[in-house]
Amino acid sequence: MDNNYSKLTDKLLIDEIVKSFYKIFTNSNRQQPDWDIIFTLCIPETIIIKSNGATEMIYSLQSFIEPRKTMLSDGTLTEFEESEIEGETKIFGTIAQRSSRYNKSGYLNGVYFKGYGNKLFQFIKTNSCWKINSIVWEDV
Repeated sequence: MDNNYSKLTDKLLIDEIVKSFYKIFTNSNRQQPDWDIIFTLCIPETIIIKSNGATEMIYSLQSFIEPRKTMLSDGTLTEFEESEIEGETKIFGTIAQRSSRYNKSGYLNGVYFKGYGNKLFQFIKTNSCWKINSIVWEDV
């Protein structure tokens, strides 16, 4: 198989993973987040880090999901949407990295907000299937 074709196919698969990741947290238009999807997109040992400049919060998949499940189902965070507005993927054999810029909006405790930020995703290809192995993000 042509290496350029393979890279294009891999990039399209990674595009879909990123799109699906952002969609997990959407609860606008009466959508309910499908939390099981994150386990199909990520390896079990995925690390997720939020950077706040001088500090960071480091999560496992479970510690990342639990507070978001609560906020997106108990009325704390409503009409929430987050989506990629720009992304660049670099693939090196069976590892890849994607820089991603995103928008987000919704109502936090009844107050409308809009923002954006940056995410870096890292991927590993296992058994011909791409999976997220780490994410680091910052809200700007």
